Amino acid sequence: SAGTSTGAAPQTGAAGSGAGPTGNATISGVMHFTGTAPANPKIDMSQESACQGKYTTPPTDPQFVVSGGKLGNVFVYVKSGLPAGATYPTPGNSVEIDQNGCLYHPRVFGVMTNQKIVIKNSDNVLHNIKAVPKENRGFNISQPSAGMTSTRTFTTPEVMVPLECNVHGWMHAWVGVLPHPFYAASGPDGSFSIKNLPPGTYTIEASREAGHANTERHRRRRRNEDGRLHLQRFEGVTWATF
Repeated sequence: SAGTSTGAAPQTGAAGSGAGPTGNATISGVMHFTGTAPANPKIDMSQESACQGKYTTPPTDPQFVVSGGKLGNVFVYVKSGLPAGATYPTPGNSVEIDQNGCLYHPRVFGVMTNQKIVIKNSDNVLHNIKAVPKENRGFNISQPSAGMTSTRTFTTPEVMVPLECNVHGWMHAWVGVLPHPFYAASGPDGSFSIKNLPPGTYTIEASREAGHANTERHRRRRRNEDGRLHLQRFEGVTWATF
């Protein structure tokens, strides 16, 4: 069964062969949610029995993935600080987003510019995936039956690009598009890790699905040094990594 989405496993970017400068530094941490998480809205899937049948409990819209005070589905990336002129080739592997149980899986993820995004329909219902970017060219794809796939790319860096379904108004996802592989999405346990950074001083930004963001500067000099990133108040909610 699909189950209500609780966030995908932590995602870490990966560059193609012949990439620009890399190193052994790592920025890692855990996103903490302070306070009481808002209740995720219940979803009425009574008109979509093929989706409703995949759940053993009433499905909810996973706007807040919080477990034990840890926050999932946070996109963390290097905003600036990489060597001037550094370029990173597009990875040969694709990233998949699946429509399963009338929800997107994953809900928050990252890709590099021109990296293939495979859009899959695992539900035997009509889905219509629509990208609503500000910097990239949008798309609007209908997939009327299970097993269908479509492939799209984004050519321009943009954080974040909203994805939605014109048929099911509760379906939303967000993708961060970057020209480099130094990004991650926190998993259900709040953990994230950005690996293989060259030595340097970086501005790190973290963004939640609705576009709330905060930045911190981090110096990465020693091998496998872990980072400490403190993210303060957003819309009345405090969350942080340690």
